[in-house]
Amino acid sequence: MEPTTTAPIGAIAHYNLLERLDPAGPGDLYRARDTHRGRTVTVRVLPAAFEADPDTRQAFVSRAQTMIAMSHPNVTTVFDVGEQDGRLYLVFEFLKGQSLRAEMAGRAMNVRRAVELAIQMADAIADAHAAGFVHGGLSPDSIVITAKGHAKIPPLEFATRGGFEQSDGVSRLSDYDSPEEARGEAADERSDIYSIGAMLYEMLSARRPPHRGAAAPSVSNRHVPPEIDDVVLRAVAPNPNSRLQSAATLAAELRSVSAILDVRGGASDEDHGEPPAANVSRALIMTALILAAIGLLVWMVA
Repeated sequence: MEPTTTAPIGAIAHYNLLERLDPAGPGDLYRARDTHRGRTVTVRVLPAAFEADPDTRQAFVSRAQTMIAMSHPNVTTVFDVGEQDGRLYLVFEFLKGQSLRAEMAGRAMNVRRAVELAIQMADAIADAHAAGFVHGGLSPDSIVITAKGHAKIPPLEFATRGGFEQSDGVSRLSDYDSPEEARGEAADERSDIYSIGAMLYEMLSARRPPHRGAAAPSVSNRHVPPEIDDVVLRAVAPNPNSRLQSAATLAAELRSVSAILDVRGGASDEDHGEPPAANVSRALIMTALILAAIGLLVWMVA
């Protein structure tokens, strides 16, 4: 909920800054009021040294302006980019919700829910790749789950093409970097695929996949069917050439798996439900009791 007081603590351009937020990245982050459109927004004011070179600075602004034209329900909408008093600022939609990390809560998630969120992220990244952007900074801490349960990819990493590392190496959310990024190589589309796969792996198993190669998620979570194991392991393959090669393909394969789960139903509906064998045993016991009751009734009537 927004605070009852709306007195601004400052202003930048036509945005009244109402509340300082945890930046989780370079510069300062604020909840603000767009006085022209009468809406609540988020404003990130970047450090003065960010993109100090004029050409690089202009390239950043151009990329951010491209983000304004990009529209996807699972990408945080960018409204504006500008400069005031020598500092760049980026304005995007204000989201109410929690981080994906908070929803994961250190445990294996419901299989269907995990696949649903991974599809949303893969769809968003596929659109970003088609527009020429590589994220390079995906993690459960940077993804917002809205009050309606939808995943939202943050925009800043797209605009910088290199996450937060360009301005402040310690600020970059790099825990889910691909093996090639960890070796210092440049991120490409397959690096983003690895990051989505790593998050899905953790959603399913409550652990991150090691860079040397991972065991199937079903080893830690009996509710994960083999079809999902196959897709996840191809997404987090240590060698990028062995990985799924496009986010659109990852989304399509996860949708196919989701359709199989819909048809099959069963144990994958629950996080910690009884295994199929237990359900079968319980059904047999109930059947035996019903037959015994019928037999007793027939004997009494006879």
